[in-house]
Amino acid sequence: MNAKRSSIADRLLDWYDAHARDLPWRAKPGETPDPYRVWLSEVMLQQTTVAAVAPRFREWTERWPSVEALAAAPDEAIMAAWAGLGYYARARNLVKAARAVAAAGGFPRTEAGLLELPGLGAYTAAAVAAIAFGERAVVVDANVERVVARLFAIDTPLPAARPAIRGATDRITPDARAGDFAQAMMDLGATLCTVRKPRCLLCPLRESCEAFAAGDPARLPVKAAKKAKPRRQGTIFWLERRKGTRSVWLVRRPDRGLLGGMRALPTGPWTDPAPALAEAPAAINWRMLEGKVEHGFTHFDLTLALAVGRGEAQGAGEWWPVADLAAAGLPTLFAKAAQAVMAAEALDDGSMT
Repeated sequence: MNAKRSSIADRLLDWYDAHARDLPWRAKPGETPDPYRVWLSEVMLQQTTVAAVAPRFREWTERWPSVEALAAAPDEAIMAAWAGLGYYARARNLVKAARAVAAAGGFPRTEAGLLELPGLGAYTAAAVAAIAFGERAVVVDANVERVVARLFAIDTPLPAARPAIRGATDRITPDARAGDFAQAMMDLGATLCTVRKPRCLLCPLRESCEAFAAGDPARLPVKAAKKAKPRRQGTIFWLERRKGTRSVWLVRRPDRGLLGGMRALPTGPWTDPAPALAEAPAAINWRMLEGKVEHGFTHFDLTLALAVGRGEAQGAGEWWPVADLAAAGLPTLFAKAAQAVMAAEALDDGSMT
């Protein structure tokens, strides 16, 4: 590593030693990082903010404090605990990886070995290898991507810029303290080198930053124009019965596909045009509420009508007490629908047949 690259790493690590964020998954100075906590945090943080993950991480590790405890947990409990974090394929792969690690007697200690685990892509494997095991690995998340694009004035639009950004990150990653360096880059991007209004005067890398020298660091990285997402429509069914305890009918979504393996309110197909009452869970007189539920997925937006009714269900599912619905672990989409139904007071006595 030449003098300039070495200087970047040294200055960043000095800054990190003084300003590292206190996060529940990070080892304290002098502690040995726990690979389970590092891995779990990296999986949770994919497409999810630190603010949203921190309390959920604490709850999760209190319930399952080790990878062995997680591996022994029922799938249903894990999926319910994941509710609200989104991108549910992460939870399914989390279960598979935990069981593979427990069966092997521990985590692989290399980036290549970690890549063999279910759900661990290049970023997660590199992050765990560097942070948990001290292996020199090139760790590039969205924060690092932004820092490096500005540091070297890489103005090719994303995602085409990613190979150049990774190459530049590789050149400045030190052999020693690679995990601290990766976390320092993440912290720098999260706290100083932010998307808007970067705080360049406080940045330890300001003197080496080509975007700062050019006078417009916030311009980078250049993002490709977003394509308009298609919109689909569907219907969510709130089927209730009142035999003793007021209960609502829940189903489990197929393992493959969006929100796979999660408990949910029944829903028909998501199509355009609207499917009306297709695939309703009971042959009853459904009442349509005026409001609709909007939800965005990565590749499309969804508008769902709300149908409410009372009767006996058809097909596989379970009756769940309405008073305890929060414990069902419904994904955000279905939790929003349940709140909308109850807020509309659609199920007062006499309001449905």
